[in-house]
Amino acid sequence: MADGKNEPKEFTGWRSIFWPIYSYELKKFLPMALMMMGILFNYSVMRGTKDSLVVTNMGAETIPTLKLWFVLPAAVLFMIAYSKLSNIFSKNTVFYIVTSFFLGYFALFALILYPFHDFLTPDWTSTMTSDFAKSLVTPVQGWVFSSFYVMAELWGSAMISLMFWRFANDVTSLKQSKRFYAMFGFIANGALIVSGEVLKTVKDVSLVSGITVAVCLIIIGLYYWLNEYVLTDPRFFNPDEIKKPKKKVKLSLGESMNYILHSKYLGYIVLLVVCYGISINLVEVMWKDQVRLLCPTKEEFSGFMGGLQIWTGGATIFFMLVGANILRRCSWFTAAMITPLMVFVTGLIFFACIIFKEALSPVVGACCSLSILEVIAYMGLAQNVLAKGVKYSLFDSTKEMSYIPLDDELKSKGKAAVDVIGGRAGKSGGAAINFVLLNLIFIGSKLAELAPVIAGIFVVILLLWFYAVRGLNVEFLKLTTTKDSQQ
Repeated sequence: MADGKNEPKEFTGWRSIFWPIYSYELKKFLPMALMMMGILFNYSVMRGTKDSLVVTNMGAETIPTLKLWFVLPAAVLFMIAYSKLSNIFSKNTVFYIVTSFFLGYFALFALILYPFHDFLTPDWTSTMTSDFAKSLVTPVQGWVFSSFYVMAELWGSAMISLMFWRFANDVTSLKQSKRFYAMFGFIANGALIVSGEVLKTVKDVSLVSGITVAVCLIIIGLYYWLNEYVLTDPRFFNPDEIKKPKKKVKLSLGESMNYILHSKYLGYIVLLVVCYGISINLVEVMWKDQVRLLCPTKEEFSGFMGGLQIWTGGATIFFMLVGANILRRCSWFTAAMITPLMVFVTGLIFFACIIFKEALSPVVGACCSLSILEVIAYMGLAQNVLAKGVKYSLFDSTKEMSYIPLDDELKSKGKAAVDVIGGRAGKSGGAAINFVLLNLIFIGSKLAELAPVIAGIFVVILLLWFYAVRGLNVEFLKLTTTKDSQQ
């Protein structure tokens, strides 16, 4: 959608860098930015909480099992449910249903599941001697923590990647997205700083869950207000682009997946998402294992993760400013390539710190007062902050821009498959690699001992990511050039 036929002239000077939003657009821009801020706040709080609950209660080695055998099936079930709901209800109703589902779970967790988790999770693993059996049974035994982990992971895929960005793509033109999308993140990622402070200061997990419930209600309210009082304003619609409603096409899940799999364009997007998920997961699991050694208690671990959110928020806001100008001044290819390059460089440095830990230990001791374990933990923190900073500012924006030229079917069901299944498959792919290495190949080994092997796999995944960016750029240019010539 375009926002009026007579678009004002482009901004110049400092305004074009820091605030490329027209005054009449604030009625639309600010509520959408606040929606994204609320969604990211919940995701950041849940991410820190789920990690502290799982790592300190069940160990970092449980994360690959959770992602592979719990999160991935849950994502598949969610995609099936979302596809069915999309065929039955309107987009707005689907949004309310999905958001209310999460709201209900987190309210249940705050009021019942966490307060009574000791009673609800009896110890089944104390008498087990097989590490492989323990790796499978531990997440089931700790189902309260596991369910929170799964729901927190689904929130990121469903609410950020699917519900918000689908809504944004439906009401934002390609030209406007170049100004809006990076600025959405610039404002919304302030939530990471706030969530970091919450994780560092609020120690009651039930209270943290209660805060997420309140934020869910705010998100629903903003969405309702936008649809009822903002998007009805004729200034936010180009009459030439308004089409008569068409009869909704209803496809089965198999037909939808077949349609998607035959799209080369979507195939590249899937590869982008999967490569990101695998590469980040390979680094994060090993890093969290090192942090657990440095911060063994739930409070210490949660505080460290709170620091991660604060630094990530600050870095992301900085990258949003830079990214907003990169999106407007550089090609899509240049903007899309920055994220894999950042992940590649910082990831290799982190792996090198672990692989050459013994050799670096005396050097670190001579140069500073930190131990080698602290250096590894903070290097992993830096990798996470920088990688997520460019991910939120450039990866998400360029990926979402690539959906805009697509037709409605590929935008909705194709996006659902790419973002929910692709995202989960990416993270679960990394989990599968860790699971196989730990439980089937190098049985009894510690994560840090597998650093050289995992680093090699990491490099291969990044090469695939570079290939996907190049391929999608070719297809994106074809599609946008064709549409521009038809207008």
